[in-house]
Amino acid sequence: MYTPPAFRDDDSDSLIATIRAARLANFVTATADGPLATPLPLFLDETEGEHGVIHGHLARANPQWRVPAIGDGLAIFMGPDAYVTPAWYATKQETGKVVPTWNYAAVHAYGPVEFFEDADRLLEVVTRLTNLHEGARTAPWAVSDAPPDFIQSQLRGIVGLRMPVVRLEGKRKMSQNRNAADRAGVAAGLAASERPSDHEVATLIPS
Repeated sequence: MYTPPAFRDDDSDSLIATIRAARLANFVTATADGPLATPLPLFLDETEGEHGVIHGHLARANPQWRVPAIGDGLAIFMGPDAYVTPAWYATKQETGKVVPTWNYAAVHAYGPVEFFEDADRLLEVVTRLTNLHEGARTAPWAVSDAPPDFIQSQLRGIVGLRMPVVRLEGKRKMSQNRNAADRAGVAAGLAASERPSDHEVATLIPS
């Protein structure tokens, strides 16, 4: 990921927060036939290994797990993002020398990929993913709510994914390269937007 110094995010807490907040990631592997990518819900267990381990699962019918990966896998976690119009910059009124851009946060996690079919391990991953996304609900659904034989049949249709993280790259592009007046204009413009996601980006613009 191209990351100019002004936008580099090396703070581990910030990186983990972005990963946790991303409800869907893109999992990418390089192969002899070209790159393969699958959108997947993934989670990071920070208690495993030096940088944590990413877990998830994909459909057994998905060819990505059968094609040998070349080098490390890549999990892409996207944070909040928003279009930035030049109209919000104070500099537009002063010189007119401004162009549109996009603000966003992203984390790229790299590591060796392991696919597995063991039913007990699959059940653990599915249960942890379910608890993660159901936990905030008033009446959360649990894997144990479904008949055991049905769950076992569903497990036969998926393959587990485990990727120990060997490297994390973070980028937080939030108008840091603009002057204070321009940043204030961006924050105000995003805060007034009709898009709820723009409001989140507005809170991340440095004052």
